[in-house]
Amino acid sequence: MPSAKNSAEAIEQFKEKLGIGRDKTYAVIGSYESPEALVEAGKKIYGMGYRKLDAMSPFPVHGIDDAIGIPRSKLGWIVVCFAMLGLFTAQGLMYYVGVINYPLVIGGKPLFDFTFSIPVTFELTVLFAGISATVGIFALNGLPQLYHPSMKYKQYHRASDDRFLLVVEADDPKFNAERTTADLKSLGAQEVEVVLG
Repeated sequence: MPSAKNSAEAIEQFKEKLGIGRDKTYAVIGSYESPEALVEAGKKIYGMGYRKLDAMSPFPVHGIDDAIGIPRSKLGWIVVCFAMLGLFTAQGLMYYVGVINYPLVIGGKPLFDFTFSIPVTFELTVLFAGISATVGIFALNGLPQLYHPSMKYKQYHRASDDRFLLVVEADDPKFNAERTTADLKSLGAQEVEVVLG
């Protein structure tokens, strides 16, 4: 029979694997007053070698993705591929029904003609594209997500009001809480905080 000490150790190891229990450092977050200051700080922090970066703002900030090295979204390619799938599905189904499964010659018209199928093709193309866009947004963004460690930042609510936040995550190979805090302060951050996950 295992002892209580061994059981407690096993539980702690299990919690560690799941990422629950003791608070770990999630990131260092710096607050900036303007979108221009955020973009400039993002460029400089990226230039210092940090790669696990994120930004939070009350509205989209032009240039921040390039500044902190976020690649272009794959969502457009997903939507285009599924739209083409919708197009080919519509054409294939109408060809199958009109030529193979239930061929009817009506008024001497051909069994299948592209011009007859335009409305259905358009509708299925839009349907497949819309569904893939919705599912793709949720999948690529990891939604729904009811909790994120950045919510522990004491001024988190201001990211949707009047502050622009630059996040340097602890997973970054160059991350060191003290040095990263000093780096963000040197780049003009109004307030810098180490956030636990």
